[in-house]
Amino acid sequence: MRKRRHVWMLLVVSILAVPAKAQQGASPKQPAVPAMAPDGPKQGATTEPDYVIGPQDVLDISVWKEPEVSRVVPVRPDGKISLPLLNDVQAAGLTPAALAAQITESLKKYVTSPQVTVIVTTINSQRVYISGEVTRPGAFPMLPGMTVMQALTSAGGFTPFAKMKSIYVLRDEGGKKVRYPFNYKQVVHGKSADQDIELKAGDTIVVP
Repeated sequence: MRKRRHVWMLLVVSILAVPAKAQQGASPKQPAVPAMAPDGPKQGATTEPDYVIGPQDVLDISVWKEPEVSRVVPVRPDGKISLPLLNDVQAAGLTPAALAAQITESLKKYVTSPQVTVIVTTINSQRVYISGEVTRPGAFPMLPGMTVMQALTSAGGFTPFAKMKSIYVLRDEGGKKVRYPFNYKQVVHGKSADQDIELKAGDTIVVP
């Protein structure tokens, strides 16, 4: 009898021990950590190498391995930007490459072999104006290569009184106001494409 009891006790203990060991051996599942996507290249508002920086533009000034100096700054109305170490730097009137070269030269007093990149992230200095019978007349940022048709889409469409065949662009050329006709009805139907001219900063589109 004692032997049988002893055997039964051993069986019970062995059965209870199996799930306990299984629980100890199983490693807890760790929650999956989503992979962080690498930062892509910074996108600028323009890729034109000849773009001239103007007041109210926003610039991304990046100095390689110098995060204390790198920052995003607006161009003040006086045409200057403020940077650590250099204080006020003239930016308006320069291309991004020319400004980067100027900052690089100035930083050589404080940084060993500085590498500077200047990106125009927002264009605010280049504007065109739309007046007359449109839903939202006013000043609009001029993107590189913007045409009359593209600019008109920013104004929210025409009012019921708009004379779409008599639109014109008013441009200052040599101190004189020059008119460039734009017949919306023709251009929108693929005719008179030469009237859809590329705009220049300061142009005014008049919708009578």
